[in-house]
Amino acid sequence: MTPRTLVMGVVNVTPDSFSDGGQWFEQDVAIAHGRHLLAQGADILDIGGESTRPGAERVSLAEELQRVVPVVEALAAAGAVISVDTMRAEVASASLGAGATFINDVSGGLADPQMVPLVAAGDFTYVVSHWRGHSDVMAEHATYGDVVGEVVGELRGRLAAILAAGVDPERVIIDPGLGFAKDGADNWRLLAHLDALTALGHRVLIGASRKRFLGQLLDDAGAESLPVFRDRATAAVTALVAAHGVWGVRVHEVAGSVDAVRVAQALRSAENEPSSEGREGTP
Repeated sequence: MTPRTLVMGVVNVTPDSFSDGGQWFEQDVAIAHGRHLLAQGADILDIGGESTRPGAERVSLAEELQRVVPVVEALAAAGAVISVDTMRAEVASASLGAGATFINDVSGGLADPQMVPLVAAGDFTYVVSHWRGHSDVMAEHATYGDVVGEVVGELRGRLAAILAAGVDPERVIIDPGLGFAKDGADNWRLLAHLDALTALGHRVLIGASRKRFLGQLLDDAGAESLPVFRDRATAAVTALVAAHGVWGVRVHEVAGSVDAVRVAQALRSAENEPSSEGREGTP
């Protein structure tokens, strides 16, 4: 059986998320939301305490720890596989101690020089994203001559540095960083050339959920659709990348992507079966 694409459900413990406007900011509500995503079929929960929406300013270390660690503890105790979306090594370390087994670093280890040594010394899975700067400046760096070649090249450079530090390559997942220092056309080009990403030799995570380029695609009234109305388009992206065999998708609305993965898995399984003409006893 072909391995199934995993669905990572997003739990934003922030007051200013682009996708939900802080709907899950209170800890008890965030924990309940995580349980709901698990019931919908999420394989992993990705918990974040710092918004990375375009233009967002950073929160303090103390605030991020206060937001994230209690939610990690509660959901890990409930049996969830936990990823923590953080660029800070101290938050990563505290979260691992609270039960997380994945660290999803959108900076790819560039924001905090202590992150890669932490990964090298640990035994957890590390998601390395393509990144060109923090949210308040990333739009200034969204300039490419060849977005696929440049993103792949920059990821290759980060991977080389991370592996040279002693990180086990089997524990590394890559993410092209859709929406981070990229415009709509850049995101579509990256999705159209997933082979260039998988050729790097690592598992691939795709995070297209509710992002602006989907809103621009769905615009039919002179304005982008609101993030919560982008879930069907997100599920369509999930089906396409899952059919391509990516390791995982990071999404806000889990049920639609779980169904999309099932569709993609059925298609991939059928592709690997012999045709009816080749089956014994078929006329």
